[in-house]
Amino acid sequence: MSTRLAPTVTPDTAFFWEGVAEGWLLLQRCAACGRFRHPPRPMCPWCRSLEWKAVEASGRGTVFSFVMPAHPELPFMEYPYVVAVVELEEGTRMVTNIVGVGPGEVRMGMAVHVTFETFDNGVVLPQFTPEVDR
Repeated sequence: MSTRLAPTVTPDTAFFWEGVAEGWLLLQRCAACGRFRHPPRPMCPWCRSLEWKAVEASGRGTVFSFVMPAHPELPFMEYPYVVAVVELEEGTRMVTNIVGVGPGEVRMGMAVHVTFETFDNGVVLPQFTPEVDR
């Protein structure tokens, strides 16, 4: 995968993508109720507070769900690949790719950790790879 589509950056998501570019996985944490949320948004869905802090996540989680897309083939992806929902230790979930392992080896509940991949066009994305000793 030499190039990827750049993510859409909004005022609500800028902190997340700036962190990713620096190698940090940042999450929003509500300043009122303390719950983590992802994807980033302006208001807490639980207590409706507009106050939040950016907190560095542990980067560890488990595969909650995954698929291996086949059609239509996208010109910027190498097939086969895995799109997964990873449940982070902080309790929120993130849509990502699983890398560093064959697609047939991915399992629900598999322990994973974040890695950051920089593509030829300068796009940096958080990806997840299996934990070795977890």
